[in-house]
Amino acid sequence: MATFTRFRDHWQEQRLFLTRIIAAAVIMVILSGVLVARLVVLQIVQYERFAELSLGNRFRLEPLPPTRGLIYDRHGLVIAENLPNWELVAIAEEIDNLDGTLKQLEELGLVDAGEHKTLRDLVRSHRGFERVKLSNLTEEQAATFAVRRHRFPGVDIQEALARHYPFAEATAQAVGYVSSISLPDLERIDRSDYAATSHIGKTGIERAYEGELHGHVGFRHQVVNAQGRVLYDPVAEKEVDASEIPGMPRSRAANPGNNVVLSIDMRLQLAAQAALGESRGAIVAIDPRNGDVLALVSAPAFDPNRFAEGISKADYVALSNDEDHPLFNRTLQALYPPGSTVKPFLALTALEDESISPDKEMYCPGEYHLPNQTHKYREGRGGVHGNVNLHEAIVRSCDVFFYQLALAMGIDNVANGLKVFGFGAPTGLGIVGELSGVVPSPQWKKQQFARAEDQVWFPGETINTGVGQGYVLVTPIQLASAVATMAARGARFKPRLLIGTKDAVTGEATWIEPTALPNVEGPTAAQWQFVHDAMVGVTAEPRGTAHGAMQGTAYKVAGKTGTAQLFTVAQDEKYREADVDERLRDNGLFIAFAPAEAPRIALAVVVENGGGGARSAAPVARKVLDAYFVAEGYVARDP
Repeated sequence: MATFTRFRDHWQEQRLFLTRIIAAAVIMVILSGVLVARLVVLQIVQYERFAELSLGNRFRLEPLPPTRGLIYDRHGLVIAENLPNWELVAIAEEIDNLDGTLKQLEELGLVDAGEHKTLRDLVRSHRGFERVKLSNLTEEQAATFAVRRHRFPGVDIQEALARHYPFAEATAQAVGYVSSISLPDLERIDRSDYAATSHIGKTGIERAYEGELHGHVGFRHQVVNAQGRVLYDPVAEKEVDASEIPGMPRSRAANPGNNVVLSIDMRLQLAAQAALGESRGAIVAIDPRNGDVLALVSAPAFDPNRFAEGISKADYVALSNDEDHPLFNRTLQALYPPGSTVKPFLALTALEDESISPDKEMYCPGEYHLPNQTHKYREGRGGVHGNVNLHEAIVRSCDVFFYQLALAMGIDNVANGLKVFGFGAPTGLGIVGELSGVVPSPQWKKQQFARAEDQVWFPGETINTGVGQGYVLVTPIQLASAVATMAARGARFKPRLLIGTKDAVTGEATWIEPTALPNVEGPTAAQWQFVHDAMVGVTAEPRGTAHGAMQGTAYKVAGKTGTAQLFTVAQDEKYREADVDERLRDNGLFIAFAPAEAPRIALAVVVENGGGGARSAAPVARKVLDAYFVAEGYVARDP
């Protein structure tokens, strides 16, 4: 078989080789052009931009937290301060086993076991070299950790400032508290001004005047390496100061928040808290001359320091589920039927619109019937007053008299008479959560009920409104503001807690003028005096409902008791307190101002489930008034 030999084509191989060299050269030229073009863009066209980015990698802006302003009472007593504190912090990159470390800290009681997952996620959400706060420590806890520090690489303690409330429960509702910033908080604040702050005012004055108290964040420039870690100078034994580098902006110190001065008188506040004792209820005291809130007590209360320190979930749930509702601010948010405390206001309105004359008498047989009806509207606590005039009806708190008076006035006049004193609207104290209460009327009822048959206003509802029952509801702050207006004979002031601010650096004080509201116009001087005299009779006359509680005072008190039923007693039954569950018993109320001839304090007291106002609320008010006048060095005038 024939064999063929294949000869190599050297010319063809040479052409292929040259073609490859040319292609490679072209590619190299193109790539070199791209590289040169890119260098031109980086070094010339975008030089300034990348120079700034380079500086940004070298220098880091660290925010500096401002010191929160202090809170003082009207006499300069500190009621919210900042105290040195120990914080437990973690540095993730130095911890080998984060879960194990947290469990050991939990066993020592340094962190809350219920916060394990939250703390773990919090540490992992930060860069490895950043310090993350785990908890606040007491001195004992700090000492406990210090002797075991070698067992916890990556965990340390550092000094800080923590909010502290020296009077704890006594100021919980008025001053409020600070706590960790939440997502809803971030929606209402300037985040840049809270870059170095972990806490914010949540309730009370702490929230209402957050803008005054917080201050403004500062900053300092730090020199960092490529990983973002602050550079350290081993010779100087300190961090490298970026401000010493030529051209670098200097650091700016944080501006501390302003100190605020409240109208609260802590001596009176403590006396009011002690007067309520173990009872549930509220006390509000106001200076009728300017609207200053002298005391604002809601009981039971809670310790706001627990929130400032970092309350555990378990403890918060326990407070929230407590049947006595210690977190609930009764002074602004609790709605109570005012009972007979509305009678002086309705009496003044009736005199002004001539629905009744001062000397007109009505007969009280112990119950009242509407014409052609069998339903009994009973006298409170039973009893027969006989013939009584308006003065006696207030002094002895005759319900039957005011049933008939309310019908004679008509519901529109009754409602308007209450509204001019501020009932049915927030007082504007400034603390978040204040409710408006209810002053019922036919128009109000139409807005509240969907069915037409439920919108009809009945005479019986006018009767109930006339004695502060039925739909009518008030807050203690409204009741105190109304009696302050009564004391001032129609001069109205917006209740206020903030009376001034002080610059934390210079100490310069700025005082705030009281805010006057439209006066109660219409009643004559004689009509004001008539009602004042009747309220004095409540405490001074032998048959006055508060005579026993106010007997022997060195000052003259004008007041009015009130008892509010929480459920309806059947027509053929009698209210027997001993047979009623404690939490369903009547609320006791009392309003007062003193000295009656030149009022300097007006107050409202509510004792939940305390029974009659004369028995429960009036004695509490006596203790508060005594504390006020003893502290003021009051000397009774000669008669």
